[in-house]
Amino acid sequence: MSRTRPEPSRRAFVATGLGAGALLAAQAAPSHGQTRSSKMEATIRTGSDVTTLVNVFTVEPDNQHKLVQLLKEGTETFFSKQPGFISSSVHASKEGRRAINYSQWASAGDIENFRKDPRFAPYIQRLAALSKAETILCEVVEVNHA
Repeated sequence: MSRTRPEPSRRAFVATGLGAGALLAAQAAPSHGQTRSSKMEATIRTGSDVTTLVNVFTVEPDNQHKLVQLLKEGTETFFSKQPGFISSSVHASKEGRRAINYSQWASAGDIENFRKDPRFAPYIQRLAALSKAETILCEVVEVNHA
């Protein structure tokens, strides 16, 4: 039986980043919530009030580990302390050329607010020195389970 996928709404995917990237097979690091519990898991479901932010980073293989460490550091020291932060998971592609940060926020406004924080620009400059990035604001339109 085939499933019909709804067409995403106009706001489903808004690209606002620096470059291009693609999701490949990846290994995930655990999600962390505001309580910093490593047991927290991202909840992915349609119709959720959660706003999803996907960042895809393209990197030279020699820099992938440095980038992943920087993404983890950013989550631990900055993003997880921001109002509206729910969870974040970092994925490293097995081919070594990409890293993906999947984060969930209470609202798009919370994302806009952290971008205005003066500590954000220096962090982004560190990321840009290692990689090219694409940032995509998303809503979940379909979830399938085995």
